[in-house]
Amino acid sequence: MLPGRWPFALFALCALVLVFVTWQVAAGGPLLRADVRAAGLLRDSAMPDGPAELLADLGNVPVAVPVLAVAAGYAAWRARRARIARWWSGPAAATLLLAATLLLVVAMKALIGRPAPPGPVGGTGFYPSGHAATSAAAYGAAVLLLLPWTRGRIARRGLVTGCLPAVAGTGYGLVRRGYHWPLDVLGSWSLCGALLVLFALCVPGCGKSAGRRDTDGPPDPPVG
Repeated sequence: MLPGRWPFALFALCALVLVFVTWQVAAGGPLLRADVRAAGLLRDSAMPDGPAELLADLGNVPVAVPVLAVAAGYAAWRARRARIARWWSGPAAATLLLAATLLLVVAMKALIGRPAPPGPVGGTGFYPSGHAATSAAAYGAAVLLLLPWTRGRIARRGLVTGCLPAVAGTGYGLVRRGYHWPLDVLGSWSLCGALLVLFALCVPGCGKSAGRRDTDGPPDPPVG
């Protein structure tokens, strides 16, 4: 596969997973039996309730949105200092990305009306997970905004690898505490994955490592 085509392949994969999982949940397909078994295994895992609750809280709006706001503010400041045309486009697009994610999640919850798992909550409207979508969209967009202004290959890799445990931990905590089924989380991840790929493709400079390959000086500003 050509290097320039991986974003399109990733978008297609996320979209296919989203469609398949949504179909299974809405139609009560056989995948739900595996979903129930996986939920039981995660609910019985050894992590205490307190740490699991803290992980689930990473998807709260008061936690995730300020992280994205700080990243957007820093990216806007750096782009304006570098005299980048439309320096505000990346942060503005990230804000729209999060808003669109939450609107899509609310619409899908209302249309599908999946019941809650046995646990502390009840009712319907649990697919996809709003907390999992918030964490994936906010932390993922923050990483894409910061990557062009992060100096050094190791630092850029650390930024990405630091985001992944936060998103994965949120999903695990939500299932461990009985707030969501595993497929609720997977649906949110696939939705956000597709939207983040579009974000990286449509916003100039976002997600790209700008500047020279050496780490002796500050990176050149991204083109945009």
